[in-house]
Amino acid sequence: MLDKLREAEIKYISIEAELADPDVFSDNERFTKLMREYKNLEPIILKYREYKAAQQAERDSLDMLNEPLDSEMKALVNEELYSAREKCLALTEELKVLLIPRDPNDEKNVIIEIRGGAGGEESALFAAVLFRMYNMYSQNMGYKVSILGSNETGLGGYKEITFMVEGDGAYSRFKFESGVHRVQRVPVTESQGRIQTSTVTVAVLPEAEDIEVEVNASDIVFESCKSSGAGGQHVNKTESAVRLTHKPTGIVVECDQERSQFKNKDKAMKMLRAKLYDIKQAEQSEKIASERKSQVGTGDRSERIRTYNYPQGRVSDHRIGLTLYSLENFLNGNIGDMIDALITADTAEKLKGTEN
Repeated sequence: MLDKLREAEIKYISIEAELADPDVFSDNERFTKLMREYKNLEPIILKYREYKAAQQAERDSLDMLNEPLDSEMKALVNEELYSAREKCLALTEELKVLLIPRDPNDEKNVIIEIRGGAGGEESALFAAVLFRMYNMYSQNMGYKVSILGSNETGLGGYKEITFMVEGDGAYSRFKFESGVHRVQRVPVTESQGRIQTSTVTVAVLPEAEDIEVEVNASDIVFESCKSSGAGGQHVNKTESAVRLTHKPTGIVVECDQERSQFKNKDKAMKMLRAKLYDIKQAEQSEKIASERKSQVGTGDRSERIRTYNYPQGRVSDHRIGLTLYSLENFLNGNIGDMIDALITADTAEKLKGTEN
């Protein structure tokens, strides 16, 4: 571990020097890449320097104990020695966690797709509930939410809705939401009071930058069309909606939320890049099967990850066995405790992997 930390500090100092170079500062792409690397290393190096200071304090105390001291001074130095050793042990554990390889996507914005699954109209209605939940949580976190595309039903549900969440660390907070969400409740359309089980699928995609995914213009079929959204004279009269088809993969994305066709095309391109980046990541993950096993569960959209039980007022996450009896509060966007528990469980699994 100490060898890794020494290497990291050398790299940190080297990047610091490069960032001070005017030539690097004028190269926006290189400067951005170095700054991202610098920010990722900074918490590790600051903690490592704390550790080195504690180690030095321990050595100083041991040196003093080799000198002739009165009983009062000796007791004081022993206290300092004990404190320095305790601090070294605590910092060692913190450094182990910090040295776990970071997900390079953690700081990115995310594109989230919510789609109705089994359950017809009830599934679409719960898709709307989940969108409201994520929207309220994003507001609590200071994130910005913008809808990229949606397909509404007559009762106010969504057959599907795609939206972007922008903010520092957005992907790190939402990435464990990918999967099948199951709801058990009495539908509004049910006259007999019977509980129905329905499902909704959530996909969380990190926003991809141009340099990460190359999209050739010749590979894209561009179409303009009228919005399929509900209501309003504007959507009925203008062809501002955009549909992009990526010929090599067959991926189709649509965006109809802006009045400007240009803005819709820009958002559609972001959606397309995110989907292509997701495919690229999936291919890489298949090559590292052991790494996927160490994750709590991200990316597998066929995995049933959570159940929302209305009659009992509970929400249960099946990956970590956590049940919260505060469903209403949870659906009002207070999902931070669940997300923190998932991050903690994932970190613990990864820590085990580094120790084995």
